[in-house]
Amino acid sequence: MAGATIAICAALAACGTVAAAGAVAVGAAVPPGATRTVTSSVGISSGSRPGGSFTAAPLPGAGRSSRTVTIAFAGDVHFTGRTARLLRHPATAFGPIARVLRSADLTVLNLETAVTRRGVPQPKSYHFRTGPRAFAALADAGVDVATMANNHVLDYGRVGLADTLATARRAHFPVLGIGADAAAAWRPYLVRVNGVRIALLGVSQVAELASSWVATPTRSGEANTIYLRRTLAAVRAARKKARVVIVFMHWGTEGMSCPDPAQTSLARRLSAAGASIIAGSHAHMLQGSGWLGRTFVAYGMGNFLWWQHSYSTATGVLLLTLRPHKPLTWRFVPATVSRTGQPVLDRGAAARRARARYRALRACTGLSSRPGG
Repeated sequence: MAGATIAICAALAACGTVAAAGAVAVGAAVPPGATRTVTSSVGISSGSRPGGSFTAAPLPGAGRSSRTVTIAFAGDVHFTGRTARLLRHPATAFGPIARVLRSADLTVLNLETAVTRRGVPQPKSYHFRTGPRAFAALADAGVDVATMANNHVLDYGRVGLADTLATARRAHFPVLGIGADAAAAWRPYLVRVNGVRIALLGVSQVAELASSWVATPTRSGEANTIYLRRTLAAVRAARKKARVVIVFMHWGTEGMSCPDPAQTSLARRLSAAGASIIAGSHAHMLQGSGWLGRTFVAYGMGNFLWWQHSYSTATGVLLLTLRPHKPLTWRFVPATVSRTGQPVLDRGAAARRARARYRALRACTGLSSRPGG
């Protein structure tokens, strides 16, 4: 983060309390006092154009904001199987944990599905799709942006992808990592939060069907590290536009709580290209977090709202609070994926044990508890 000293508390007990700020959903009416400028990068395969945008009154001296920014990260979400019925009531689909998501100024997670009723299932084992209410459920829960660069967004081919992009545009909901062509898929989503300019990118590292799913100059698709040069160039370009660059990766080995060599190698390249924060998902497991030089990395956020029992039910929300010229603090809010597929907050001794387990995950990551390590 240019012009600000970014550090992080080494242990959860040293972290400060995160103030609830009430995230503003894109396309919604702007409440009094809101201070965010949002510009979406959603496009579709025909007639690509930006999605909804609004501008709230800027803070005085917004270029050098003295305000804090709290960013929430969560893991994989979709609405199929047991979670499909949750869309009968989108406003309550996520349950009480939505209060945590709403407490942040900016909330980001992975939406792992196509949003379509059309298309042909692709040659793979699992296929996920849902309807337009998915975006309403995300917005109602306080989610501001979703990455969709993952191994399910094209489960129903490019017809399904076109529907997904069109539905997101109609919902005025920003999505990352997919687009009508390569330029759109790797285009950063730019947002000003409390005077701080933030760029977000979504990219997949999953190899399955990557060569046929990746966006190119002449076809729609996802951002995928099969085109590594374009990925790193996108990070460098985003760094020129924003003080904070966030890359949300879909990566890792399923069932593993430690990052694999492909993750750790790519994290170093993304950091060198200018990423301020790297978050990830896909392994169906929580993976550790910490510092890689001056870049904060959270390798895996696990499943969050999930269709069936998987490798682990451990999940949670990672809250990062940026303070200009002061240390950045982090707080992990642990939860458990319940029988309904919803994440339910851990309490008492269970929460203390879950936080300790999360801190211990750093041991196999090669990450440091302090910046510069």
